[in-house]
Amino acid sequence: MIVNPTTVHQALQGTNLYLIGMMGSGKSTVGQVLADRLGYQFFDSDTVIEQVAQQPVSQIFAESGEAVFRELETRVLAEIAGHGRKLVATGGGIVLKPENWGYLRHGVIIWLDASIEILKTRLEADTTRPLLQGTDLETKLTSLYADRQALYAQADLRIMLGETDTPEEICDRILLALAKACQEKRDQDATIEELNRQKPFRLEE
Repeated sequence: MIVNPTTVHQALQGTNLYLIGMMGSGKSTVGQVLADRLGYQFFDSDTVIEQVAQQPVSQIFAESGEAVFRELETRVLAEIAGHGRKLVATGGGIVLKPENWGYLRHGVIIWLDASIEILKTRLEADTTRPLLQGTDLETKLTSLYADRQALYAQADLRIMLGETDTPEEICDRILLALAKACQEKRDQDATIEELNRQKPFRLEE
């Protein structure tokens, strides 16, 4: 089933979208395609951090440490969250800091969930990821996934990724999931409105 992006755009009413998930899950690629379809402005949080710090992420990790990177990440997220109609491809570890959830929860959080096998295939030749340097790739990915899975699972929507999925196919599934979620929200609001009409809420004297 193909969903009209314009319909989803209208239903979202400017609500921001945040893509979360492991490195290598395709958040940046899928995010750009999805933003184009929805008429949203796209941000890759790591790219914005690099622009703010005027350093690549790998250099920030090497010279300043992960804690400094995480603080920059929160600052960037806070700034973007203050505006509407934004689609953000977040870093894989953004879910680790409780403060970040306060910003993420103002939008719709979409988890792109890929298997370790898919992630390993995509990241084998990638030398730009600080957390993957000097370690066995599969072991590290398995450890990171185990640490973060319960946090990723707090997303509003979970999109399972297949080995042969194209960004366009993934976007089709996201749009369908968003359309269903928006319809469910409208149905819930209508039910509450009807209950209030039948029995208006009043404070007891």
